[in-house]
Amino acid sequence: MKKINFIKIKRPYVFVPMCLDFMHHGHVNILNKANKKGNIILGLMRDEAISKYKKKPINNFQQRKTIALTLKNVKKILPVHDLNDFLKLSKKYKFEYFVHGDDWKKKPQSYIRKKVIDLLSEWNGKVIDVPYTKKISSSLIKFRIHKNDK
Repeated sequence: MKKINFIKIKRPYVFVPMCLDFMHHGHVNILNKANKKGNIILGLMRDEAISKYKKKPINNFQQRKTIALTLKNVKKILPVHDLNDFLKLSKKYKFEYFVHGDDWKKKPQSYIRKKVIDLLSEWNGKVIDVPYTKKISSSLIKFRIHKNDK
């Protein structure tokens, strides 16, 4: 697999955290919006991080990373071990943009969203909440598969 030197990635840095258990058009919508702002650095959630606020992923981290490496707009992948990594990685790399689906405004991630907004404001970084793509999510895909298995 091709490794990309982080130093060679030009700014602006656009951090996009995702689980990517099942890649779907909602993910594509977020990545397309993020790509308009700069170079995408994907924060790929580790299995244990996902399990803290969602059901365990079907595909493991390495499988999801393999899929993510095929995405042409993604310049770098950083593992995310827990939601606090959003803050640690933001401090380290000073992302100009932090792009997330707007579902994190009211879900278990809402507390970290406020902290990310406050932190990025220290260097004029911006949080961009992409409107949720209706009628699609990895959880919905899992439900439909499970329902059809019966």
